[in-house]
Amino acid sequence: MFNIGFTAMKVEKLCIKHSTEISTMRAGISFCLVFVQFRCIVCYVVFIGLLFTRFWIFSILYAIWWYVDRAKPWQGCRQSDVLRHWVIWRYMKDYFPISLVKTAELDPSRNYLAGYHPHGIRVIGAFTNLCTEGTGFSSVFPGIHSHLMMLNLWFWVPVFRDYIMSVGLVSADKESAAHILSGKRGGNLLSIVVGGVKEALNARPGAYKLVLRNRKGFIRLALMHGAALVPIFSFGEDDIYYRVENSPGSWLRWFQDQLYKTTSGLIPLFYDRGVFQYNFSLMPYRRPITTVVGKPIEVQKTLHPSQEEVDRLHQSYMKELENLFKAHKFKNNAPIDQHLEFC
Repeated sequence: MFNIGFTAMKVEKLCIKHSTEISTMRAGISFCLVFVQFRCIVCYVVFIGLLFTRFWIFSILYAIWWYVDRAKPWQGCRQSDVLRHWVIWRYMKDYFPISLVKTAELDPSRNYLAGYHPHGIRVIGAFTNLCTEGTGFSSVFPGIHSHLMMLNLWFWVPVFRDYIMSVGLVSADKESAAHILSGKRGGNLLSIVVGGVKEALNARPGAYKLVLRNRKGFIRLALMHGAALVPIFSFGEDDIYYRVENSPGSWLRWFQDQLYKTTSGLIPLFYDRGVFQYNFSLMPYRRPITTVVGKPIEVQKTLHPSQEEVDRLHQSYMKELENLFKAHKFKNNAPIDQHLEFC
């Protein structure tokens, strides 16, 4: 009897291990679809490589399509329900796991401008929750169409541009925001990762440092279009990668600051676990990411807002974001005495 029980325990452990490894492999495939640099390199290699083969006509035809469709990233993108419902996004959601928490209803007849915090290394929570149906966004917020802003340069990559537009990513500039927020039919949620790549410099487990104090452009946009502001905080976004030490004053931080000033870009240096081992690779750790969508802040439409009006609404937004963090930090393993640090 003892041998039978012992054998059953071993079989159960092997099944659990096997299931975990399969889950990790599935997630690894999905991360390849998310990792921007990897996808862009592949797209450029294929696009240029085909020009030197008998299939050159495909690259030429795509180039013509690209030219005709060049303005689409600034016109609300072109979402595909098929891609947003890919089963692979559920694998990625289950890997961490990732969850979406609603604290208030969003009226489908109105447009909303959301600030997403923090940036983290890869913005995994924002992509999974807002650009896919991995966590069932359309069921949580029925009648709301989600859009997420992304740096303009990624929309100049062949094929990749069509892929990111199909899941709701749009160009990060005023023209793109105005097109979405001025939609008369309503039902649009435009999310901006306010801290941007500069905030990614501070991303590390246990960090709650947000680049927000002087970020007021999205506040002005909300006033100009009368779009209600929605604070979003994603617990665990900073915990899934370990960044190479880049404290202020270090040579790495100096290099990253100079690169950011000249190109507005960033080369993140980080490390994590592998697919079948836990020592080193680029697979994120399996740590929960909980994205909490706060209550909308009412905004009075003001076509030409003064600096005083912008500052007042900005202060209200930071206060609501802090309150959102306080209300949910206990459930998400943040220290009791932890507060958000705005810089």
